[in-house]
Amino acid sequence: MTHDPADLTAADYLDSAREMTAANRPYLAHLLAEEAAQRATTSATAAGIRATFPDPTTTWTETD
Repeated sequence: MTHDPADLTAADYLDSAREMTAANRPYLAHLLAEEAAQRATTSATAAGIRATFPDPTTTWTETD
């Protein structure tokens, strides 16, 4: 892992997003995935990342 955030790649952010998903931290996973999408090389890749990690504030459902 690098100490300079400017050196991080989209893959680094995606790995972290997956870790946060596994840790049940969906909002943090979404933020990391959004950064990965911004660093993606194509718009199709960015769209795929955003679809995989949707904004949890818009997909939240209430349970009893």
